[in-house]
Amino acid sequence: MTDHANSALSVKNVTHNYKEVVALNGLSLDVPAGQIFGVLGPNGSGKSTLFRLVSTLTRVQRGSVEVFGWCTQANTSQVRQHLGVVFQSPSLDRKLTVLENIRCQAALYGLSGKERDDRIDEFVKRMGIADKLKLRCEKLSGGQKRRVELAKGLLHRPKVLLLDEPSSGLDPASRLDLWQALTQLRNEFGTTIVLTTHLLEEADKCDHVAILNLGAIVACDRPELLRSETGEVVICIATNDSQAVARILNERLKLASKILDGQVRVSTPEAMSSLSTIIEETKSLASSVSVGRPSLEDVFISKTGHKFHRS
Repeated sequence: MTDHANSALSVKNVTHNYKEVVALNGLSLDVPAGQIFGVLGPNGSGKSTLFRLVSTLTRVQRGSVEVFGWCTQANTSQVRQHLGVVFQSPSLDRKLTVLENIRCQAALYGLSGKERDDRIDEFVKRMGIADKLKLRCEKLSGGQKRRVELAKGLLHRPKVLLLDEPSSGLDPASRLDLWQALTQLRNEFGTTIVLTTHLLEEADKCDHVAILNLGAIVACDRPELLRSETGEVVICIATNDSQAVARILNERLKLASKILDGQVRVSTPEAMSSLSTIIEETKSLASSVSVGRPSLEDVFISKTGHKFHRS
């Protein structure tokens, strides 16, 4: 066991292949304890593989994964005691009640009698579903089902809760409901929450976010710091001659730009102060010019040179 006083999860130089396909390529990250940590990436970026490695469902091929200092390879049982896992695909039996589903989970962890009942009482109250225990799960809303999944995952009091695409399939109201529950777990109980997501707005709510592309981390920090590194504003110029506009920006105005989907984008720190000059120099070629604050998609674009494809 390695001593990681402030680290809940440590991934070091992990490479994982599926035959000829490289899913993870020398990936390293460190997740501080007691935070909501998002792993953001488009489909195929390596999120699911990382989730399977951390949750001990798949063995590490190269490198190491540790949970509170316990190696997932050498100390699998100890790691599983620290982990709660909620998968993207629902694991609830729709025909059973909420209480019956949670009791099945308790049996898997060897919980019975008063200890089981006390745990169930504790976590259904935490998740705000104490009044839903007699309902069949097929009668629950999407947000309520997620709360039941969370109660199941927390029943053995794990230090780390892993969530795979937690907002998948939820409507906006249910997503808000879910995030209220996650924030409560972090604030009141110090649970470390690690979630994978392809939703930019979900990653923006996390304390820290690691952005994945092609099996590697291209950026990792607090969302607001990642956005500020991109620049104060992002200027997008719609045009029928993107090459000509890019040349004006790069050569005449000395502003670095990127061409994406027929638009020319500028996100350098000096972009805002040059806005009037940009408009004047490109007005004969531009059909529109828009100005906005950087998003995590702009961070992704600045690091990879291409747009964030959600599907």
